[in-house]
Amino acid sequence: MMKNKLSRNQTFLLITIPVLALFFCFNTLPLIKGLIYSFTNFKGFGSYDWVGMRNYADLFTDGRVGKSYLFTFKFAILATIITNVIALLLALGLNGKIKAKSALRGVYFVPRILGGLVVGYIFGYIFTYILPTLTGKGSMLSNTNTAWIAIVIVAAWQSIAQTTLIYISGLQTVPEDVYEAGAIDGATGWKSFKELTFPLIIPFFSINMVLSMKDFLMVFDQIMALTKGGPAQSTESISFLIYNNGMGGGQFGFQSANAVVFFIVIVAISVCQLTITGKKEEQL
Repeated sequence: MMKNKLSRNQTFLLITIPVLALFFCFNTLPLIKGLIYSFTNFKGFGSYDWVGMRNYADLFTDGRVGKSYLFTFKFAILATIITNVIALLLALGLNGKIKAKSALRGVYFVPRILGGLVVGYIFGYIFTYILPTLTGKGSMLSNTNTAWIAIVIVAAWQSIAQTTLIYISGLQTVPEDVYEAGAIDGATGWKSFKELTFPLIIPFFSINMVLSMKDFLMVFDQIMALTKGGPAQSTESISFLIYNNGMGGGQFGFQSANAVVFFIVIVAISVCQLTITGKKEEQL
């Protein structure tokens, strides 16, 4: 018995230690190095000097950084709302008694399988050539007022699939007895959804809100494929700015500081979302 227990422990260690080592090398170590570089004037190559908190102070006075934060939050909030509203409506439809339900769910998940860059290039062709031909107007991507809307459309289209599946999972946990009891009390249609369905799927709503907001705050692929931050830097997200100026603009240290601040912002927003929705669950 003791030998079997020791054997299981050894097997557990043999599996866990390599995983922890890989996690440290490819996740924790780069994070620590990025934090160290954020206190330097490192350009991405050559020597560098320690500058203390100067990079962090400069972040709050840099107009381009401020503009990218405003764009990122505007984009993330709108995309999160659109994605969750459409995904919830689709989930309600796909969870109903309809034919070929499984096939339709598979079809709706296809956008999530495709890479962000692939989807972006396909939609880029549509926005640049097909839509202007059909409407007789210029491309959405060349207009500072509409380019960000095109990015919202592409990002939401790709994210709706996963969000829909999570909502379907939540809807399937609601017992049929609840609806039958509600129908006796006159709760049907919108009233049934508001008073019965939604309160019971709030945990899944919380998950989707956190995941959607996190993903959209970190938007990169769609911008890289569609606009590359243009026109006139009107669609530069934080992630794109960190990559573009950090890797190719000689601002590795400065953008490392930007990445650290952005990481803290994302964690703070996620914690706030979970706290608010957690309190709502307790009330119910």
